[in-house]
Amino acid sequence: MGGGRCMRYDFSKFFKETIKNEGGKIILCVLDGLGGIPSEKYEGKTELEFARTPNLDKLAKISSKGLHIPVEYGVTPGSGPSHLALFGYDPIENVIKRGVMEAMGIGILPERDEIFARGNFAKAILYENRIKVVDRRAGRLSTEKNKELCELINRNVSEIDGVKIKFFTVKEHRVCVSFLGEGLSDEIEDTDPQKDNEFLRESKPYGEPTFGKQKLSRVVNELSSLIFDILKGEESAQCILLRGFSKVPNIQSFEEKWKMKALAIASYPMYRGIARILGMDIAELKDGTLQEQITVLKSNFKKYDFFYLHFKKTDSAGEDGDFLAKVKAIEEFDSVIDDILELNPEVLAITGDHSTPSELAYHSFHPVPILIHSRSSFKDYGGRFTERDCANGSLGIIYATAIMPILLANAGRLEKFGA
Repeated sequence: MGGGRCMRYDFSKFFKETIKNEGGKIILCVLDGLGGIPSEKYEGKTELEFARTPNLDKLAKISSKGLHIPVEYGVTPGSGPSHLALFGYDPIENVIKRGVMEAMGIGILPERDEIFARGNFAKAILYENRIKVVDRRAGRLSTEKNKELCELINRNVSEIDGVKIKFFTVKEHRVCVSFLGEGLSDEIEDTDPQKDNEFLRESKPYGEPTFGKQKLSRVVNELSSLIFDILKGEESAQCILLRGFSKVPNIQSFEEKWKMKALAIASYPMYRGIARILGMDIAELKDGTLQEQITVLKSNFKKYDFFYLHFKKTDSAGEDGDFLAKVKAIEEFDSVIDDILELNPEVLAITGDHSTPSELAYHSFHPVPILIHSRSSFKDYGGRFTERDCANGSLGIIYATAIMPILLANAGRLEKFGA
């Protein structure tokens, strides 16, 4: 039954009158960067195929399986657009860039017209009078060292050309940078080269070079040089790579769109940020372990209609090119399947936001496996929860924006359309 294709669309625009205010509970588990590609080093298998996943395998046989396209065929998505698509928002029409997600994820309440950028502390050298990046994540330096470096930069830089600047620690190598000044535009290019052993990019305006774009890009380029001067004596990191310059977007809330009260159970700030922008409640976590997330899910199960549970380790291992670490992360998630099923949700969906094959050590364009389990879901009665088996599943190949209406239908939250 697999192999079908559907159109990418924003379901709620056309059928919002059919969405009920009542129905079953939905749990959406997002294993970040879940999808992979075969590795010749590991028996020609993907990480999902290589992993021992008895609980996922058992669930896969009594669920609908398929693959989803986060944005469009051939497009490698960032985490922002791929999550928007999972939540049923067209990622082409609704753009939320990385910076503001990072800011709101760590609890910053933006001022009007404040612009944020997501940053990576990185190792770099000066080569032919240009900053050359040698490790984009600075060895995933500790959060404690991150705080120390942010404090150092904040002591030395607070304003450039009338633009106030502040650095905030996020987690590990991740940092958030705020720019506050009159008339600034966030339509400027990133400085992150996206690869090691490349030169730090010069930020330039997108499209027509208006005053606001030119001013912020000028400030950003001067800031990059200042940061390198401040950090060049440091061993752990020597520069910051900036991307996703953005303000708070105007976007419909998740509850208004889907008529469900939602709780986000995510430990990483970026994912908490996008959930907060969409108006979801954010669960407080102490250590962010998977077991703590499951405990929070259980304790809040009666209070909400929709639960978004985000698991980061699969993506981190994929980005590090560590096949076995990603396998281990998948196996860790497999160990909590029974705990989730004990809650008896009307619908349980397990998928990823995008693919991050360890073979590539980066996000990729490959379709993402998805499993949907409910009393009314089609039972595929065969195969495991793997890329190859999902390619032959009853869901076929769908756009990620179609996932939410399918979940609502399985939860009994949609009226019949038409007479």
